[in-house]
Amino acid sequence: MVDEMMTVLNPSPQQDFVETPYVKDLIGRALNYIRAGFPVHLRGPSGTGKTTLALHLAGKIGRPVVMIHGDEEFTTSDLVGGEHGYRARRVVDRFVSRVLKTEEDLTKRWVDNRLTVACKYGFTLLYDEFTRSRPEANNTLLPILQERIMDLPAARDANEPYLKVHPDFSAIFTSNPEEYAGTHKAQDALRDRMVTLDLDHFDRDTEIAITQAKADLRRDEAEGIVDLVRAFRERGSYEFAPTVRAPIVIAKVARVREAAVNRGDAVFRQICLDVIGSETSRSGIHSDGRATRELIQGLIEEFCVGPSRQEEAHQPAVSPQPEPAHV
Repeated sequence: MVDEMMTVLNPSPQQDFVETPYVKDLIGRALNYIRAGFPVHLRGPSGTGKTTLALHLAGKIGRPVVMIHGDEEFTTSDLVGGEHGYRARRVVDRFVSRVLKTEEDLTKRWVDNRLTVACKYGFTLLYDEFTRSRPEANNTLLPILQERIMDLPAARDANEPYLKVHPDFSAIFTSNPEEYAGTHKAQDALRDRMVTLDLDHFDRDTEIAITQAKADLRRDEAEGIVDLVRAFRERGSYEFAPTVRAPIVIAKVARVREAAVNRGDAVFRQICLDVIGSETSRSGIHSDGRATRELIQGLIEEFCVGPSRQEEAHQPAVSPQPEPAHV
C-alpha cells in the first residue's frame, strides 16, 4: 500500500489547456515513444511550457503520476527511500500468573520514496528539472530505464535486492539547457536511455491561443500583445529571450488593472515595460539606457491598436450638430 505521506497525482484535463496543431503534434510524438517503451525528455528554455506539457502528456497516459522536482541536495535515498524513525514492538508474557515478563525492541522503519513507489505500482514518473539534481543521485535510474530492474538497498529488504519494474511504469523528464545556472550535465548513459524532444518558442498561433485562454482576452487583443513580444524577441536586444510567459503576464495584469490593450493607455504601456524588462534582463531595461525603452515604446505603437495620447491630442474637436427644428 502506498505510504500516506506520498503524494500521488491524478492528472485531469486542464480547462484552459490549448491544443493547437503544434501542440497536438508534439504530444502525439511523445506518446508514441512512451507507448514503445522509451522515456521522453522535454528540454528547452525556461518559460517554454515544459512542465505544463509534461503534465498534459501524463494525463494522456492515464496512470497516476508521481512528481519529483530536481534538487542540488538530492541523494539516491531521496529518490529510492530510506530509514526514517523507528517501529516499536512490545511483548507481554503472562504465561505464569505470578510472573510478568515483557520484551521491547525498536527497529528502524523503512519508507519508500517516490521513484520506488512509481516503479512498484506502475505509476508515471514526472521528473521535473532532473538536471538540477547531481548526476550521482540519478545513477539509480540507469537500470530502471534500460533493464526495467531497480536496485534496492539491503536495509529495505535483505531478501529482495531487486525490484522488477511494473510493466505500466513510464517516465517523463524535463530540463533546461546545460548553460542555465544551477544545472548539471546529464550522464551520457542516462541521456542515451531517453528520447529528447527540444522545445523552442511556440509558433504565433499557439502563443496567441495560450494568451487568449489564460487571460480571457479578445483575439485581436491577444494578437497585439503576442506580436509585440515576438517582435521584441526577433530584434535580439536582450540578455534572455522573452517567452510565452511575457504576453500571459502582460495580459493578466492588464485585466487586473483594468487597462486597455491599447497604445494610448499609459498603464498598459508601463506594464509592457515592466514585464518585458523583467523577462529579458537580470539588471532590467534601465541598464541599457533609453534604447531598450524606446524600442518597446515603438513596438507598442506598431502592434497595439488604438490611437496614442499624442494623436488624440491633435484630433479636431467635433462640434455637436444642431437639432432639427420642429415645424
